[in-house]
Amino acid sequence: MKPRMRIAACALLAAFCAQARAADDRCGAGKDLVVRALERISPTSDRGAFEDALQLLKHAVEECSELGDAWYYRSLVEQKLGHDALAKYAMDKARFNTSDALEQGLNPLVLATPAGRGIEVEEAPPQSPGTAAAAPVAGPVAQKWALVVGISRFTDAKIPRLNYTTADANSFAAELTDPQIGRFPASHVHVLTDEQATTKNIKEGLNWIARHAGTSDLVVIYVATHGTPRTMDTAGGANYLVTYDTEVYNGGSFDEDAMFATAYPMVELADSVASRMKALRTAIILDTCYSGGSINAASSGADGALANKGPSDKMLERMSQGTGRIVLSASQVNEESLESPALRHGYFTYFLLQALKSGNGATPLSQVYATVAQQVSARVSADGSHQHPVMSRSSADADFALGVPAAEPAKVEP
Repeated sequence: MKPRMRIAACALLAAFCAQARAADDRCGAGKDLVVRALERISPTSDRGAFEDALQLLKHAVEECSELGDAWYYRSLVEQKLGHDALAKYAMDKARFNTSDALEQGLNPLVLATPAGRGIEVEEAPPQSPGTAAAAPVAGPVAQKWALVVGISRFTDAKIPRLNYTTADANSFAAELTDPQIGRFPASHVHVLTDEQATTKNIKEGLNWIARHAGTSDLVVIYVATHGTPRTMDTAGGANYLVTYDTEVYNGGSFDEDAMFATAYPMVELADSVASRMKALRTAIILDTCYSGGSINAASSGADGALANKGPSDKMLERMSQGTGRIVLSASQVNEESLESPALRHGYFTYFLLQALKSGNGATPLSQVYATVAQQVSARVSADGSHQHPVMSRSSADADFALGVPAAEPAKVEP
């Protein structure tokens, strides 16, 4: 190739890369706007909240017109507001631009189980005409399913490695499949660690459970990784889970748009559980750990530090919507979830494992939480810091044990 042709080709390549990068930035910002919209709405939101969400979703498709999920959620909101023609237009755009949320059947405006109820395990008496509907009857546990995620290292080398999250996940999965403790069939426990725990694979794991778990089943979702505090999202204050393939740095500098374009929004996890999990016994366990390191925008203490604090109260409440939902978080929103070199686990998961083992899996989760919360608080305090686990439930009487035997033989499912 002649020198002038080579220079021209390089210039064209540089221009193309610059344009692609600009498009990625816009779509990263668009995805963050979608998350901000989803955090504003739920099945019980008022019209004002839906109108606010619609403006954010309109802005999202202005930033990135090929963002299928933005079009899909815009369609749901337009329909909720009674804009049928606009809802159809947005849905057509969602199909054309391949919306993952549409393909997965996610709908944050419809709960998979009735809201705010406990679980009646005995046969419900017949209802007289005109009386309120009874709480759903779960009956004996038919099948048990679990997704277990633990991430210690990441493709982006600038993200601080965690010491024990992979061990935490593997140990928790081992207890679930122990015939004396969790009594889960091994074929019903999917474990994703490190390079397996991409955002795509986590979503597929959640979809696998949603496809197979019925109302009488028991579901457990466990996640141990970095978690971002709401203060890290300067645009909308959203919580994110850092997956194996999350990107944080661009050219040596912290890139908020890249991180929020590739991390897994906590609201998507919450909506997947709320709108797709039919099981009337569902536990979400979050140990979003702190490594002792940080990701800085420029220097130590600058905005953009990955502080790994617990999910917000609002997010915990959202995750517990429905019936028979129990959410356990390793720490309060203003605290860090810590790891212990002496225990070789995160404090929270270590004492969770001990509590499950000591009761042979038969202890109700509310009692497991009470024991774990006391032990974590005492041990972390003795080690010179502070950490207080949190529990959120769909109702005061939502409770079950993880080790209850399944009534039906295990299914062999892909």
